[in-house]
Order: sequence, then C-alpha cells, then structure tokens
Amino acid sequence: MTRLTIALIGTGSMGSAVGRMLAASGARVLTTLEGRSAASVARAREARMEDASLADIAASDFLLSIVPPAVAVDTAERLAPALTQAARKAVYIDCNAVSPHTVAKIAETVDATGAAFVDGGIIGAPSSPKFYVSGPHAARARALADAGLALAVLDGPVGAASALKMSYAGITKGLTALGSAMSLAALRNGAGHALLDELKQSQPALAAWLGANVPRMPPKAYRWVAEMEEIAAFIGKEYAEHRMYEGAAGLYARLADDRDATDALCRFFGERAA
Repeated sequence: MTRLTIALIGTGSMGSAVGRMLAASGARVLTTLEGRSAASVARAREARMEDASLADIAASDFLLSIVPPAVAVDTAERLAPALTQAARKAVYIDCNAVSPHTVAKIAETVDATGAAFVDGGIIGAPSSPKFYVSGPHAARARALADAGLALAVLDGPVGAASALKMSYAGITKGLTALGSAMSLAALRNGAGHALLDELKQSQPALAAWLGANVPRMPPKAYRWVAEMEEIAAFIGKEYAEHRMYEGAAGLYARLADDRDATDALCRFFGERAA
C-alpha cells in the first residue's frame, strides 16, 4: 500500500492528537510551524509531525484544516496560492466548527485553486475523534479510515457535515453553557447546593453529565466563543433561538477571563460530586 502523505494545519490539542493517530498508522504527517507557539511546536514534534513548506503541504494527498473557527476562512486563503501553484493538489478537508455558510466561503476559495474540497466535522474528544465528511468529493476521504481515523461519509452536499457538527455542539456545549449560567445564578442567590441536590434526586443523569462536563469547560471557554457565534449564524437571525447562542458566546467570553466564576463552578461541582 502506498504511504499517504497527510498535511495537517493546526497543532492544538485536537490537531496534534489527530496527527499522532495518523503517524502511528504509518502515514507521513506534515504541518507548518511558522509563527506557532513553543507549546504548539512541542506538540507537533511529540506527535511526529514534520515541519514543511506550504508548497509541500499543498502537494500532499490530503490537507486537513483543524484550526479555531475564527481563522478557518483565513487559513484557506493563506493556503490558496500554494494550492493554485501545485501540479498535484491535495484534497482539502475543512474540519472546523463552522456554519454551512462559512464552509461555503471556504469551499469557494479552495475550488478556485482547482483542488478538491470536502466538508468535514469532528465530533468527540481528542482521544477519540470521529470525522464526518460530505460533498461531491467526500468518498475520496475514505482513505483516511485506513490511516487510523474513524470516518463516516454523509450522503449530503458541502455543508451537511458542518450542519451536523453545529447541531451536535449546539446541544452539548449549549447544555454546558446553560448548566454553568444557572449554577452561577443559583450560587449568587444562595440556592446552589439546593439546585444540584434537587437535580441529583430528580434528574440524576443530567446532574452527572453537568458534573463531568462543566469542570472541563474553563480551559476551552475562549475557543468556544467563535463556535457559539457560528452556531447562532447556522440557526439564522430570522429565528429567535439564534439569540440563545449569542448569549452562550457572551457567557464563554466572560468565563474565559473570569477566574473567580470558573473556580466557583469547579469547586461547586467537585464538592457536590464527592
């Protein structure tokens, strides 16, 4: 079997974990470390990812973009000149938490280079991610399953995989926002312990879910702001419920900077879980 060369843009916790999986399966994994932090460089090297030029990245078999949603469009635009110039072009898979509207912009940029574009969405933790892909070129991504990734091809257009990601994250991260907001409000008004005691009695599954997920949220809050904004855009301003996710974005933006609030949440759920 021919060894795949897979370029991966983004060496955060998810990107480096995916790179590690791909390298462990025998794939050659490329990335670009220009301008990256020392922590990102260390993660990439530990995952056996090779620092490469944009020209080499554009000529790989697959190019996976796994970056914060706020820079997903900029990433495609930055890679477009190299893709245009490449004689052999990578299949570009956008794996970011963006709305179908945003992914359509990215697809337009990639299509103009002559490269094949695949819409992707990742569901799950870095330790066990599942990739969903859609669009006319999605079947080409099946080779990534042989390279160690859990992958499902959706029978839908570009935008279907992103819609699934938006919907799933809107439920899970939206529920984390709701649980955090109401727990903080209850704590501020002297009803925190009574609230969680009641949840444990009448909604034990929900209490356990919040206890497991809310304390893991604070380090990720800053990254979830743009994702909530993308979910609000996905729903559409013509629907009142889009304001729920604008509110969630505001909450996560506040929690990203409010150590007292996040410490209170972690202590509260830790104490009540004991």
